[in-house]
Amino acid sequence: MKAYLFPGQGAQFPGMGKSLHDHSDALKARFDLANDILGFDIADTMFNGSSEDLKQTSVTQPAIFIHSSVLAEALGSAFQPDIVAGHSLGEFSALVAAGALSFEDGLQLVSERAQAMQAACDETPSTMAAVLGMEDSVVEEVCASAEGVVVAANYNCPGQLVISGEFAAIESVCAKLTKMGARRALVLPVGGAFHSPLMESARERLAAAIGSAPLESPRCPVVQNVTALPETDPEVIRENLIAQLTSPVRWTQSMYKMIEMGATEAIEVGPGKVLQGLFKKVDRSFVVSSAEL
Repeated sequence: MKAYLFPGQGAQFPGMGKSLHDHSDALKARFDLANDILGFDIADTMFNGSSEDLKQTSVTQPAIFIHSSVLAEALGSAFQPDIVAGHSLGEFSALVAAGALSFEDGLQLVSERAQAMQAACDETPSTMAAVLGMEDSVVEEVCASAEGVVVAANYNCPGQLVISGEFAAIESVCAKLTKMGARRALVLPVGGAFHSPLMESARERLAAAIGSAPLESPRCPVVQNVTALPETDPEVIRENLIAQLTSPVRWTQSMYKMIEMGATEAIEVGPGKVLQGLFKKVDRSFVVSSAEL
């Protein structure tokens, strides 16, 4: 059973998508359509921009979505998923690849999501930190006892949990976890506290757009971030998408769920190999690969 995985923010790299664009006129047309929808030449930034250019949230999220969605489409009949899942932003790519959302509607939602998240970051200075080598339950307890807003945000794999919140609270929790024996508690170079209550204004803004977006039943179950459960009901998928911005990404739990469902192979669709590496942390014998034309 094949699980197709779609990466989130952080997977971008200069030159991303150029080989797809040059592969055929049909794929080139997808990039042209993306430029029209977004109102700027994102293809040029993807192909020729610097790492700094690609770090801007308003560019990063659409760029990764475009790369993943166009690659899935380019695979044609070779794309035969039994399960799909995407990490954070990647959930939108997964839904498009599985036929629940059109490319156009997905890109518009991703663009709105990026802008809403940037606005929320500007409202409240905040950050995230990666905690390595500590039980999830211990990190959760320390976050719960801290002063200020700080929560578990990304359950990436066993022993790797990202926390999210206000600067002072993040620094306090990192210091405490380091004393308690964490292998690392490192503040990340991100623009804000994603997947935390500090994204509430972004969630409210995005809720209207997601609420009116036409969603169909996907061709296979989508294991969603918020619940780590396989979903096919468009209205449940919609509710979980709305909740995603202020809820943790339960990727560790999602990987275990896909294995429980019978997945024996994971294929990453999009830039980078981060999700393949996370699956190997769960089960070293698991077969992982990158989607290729």
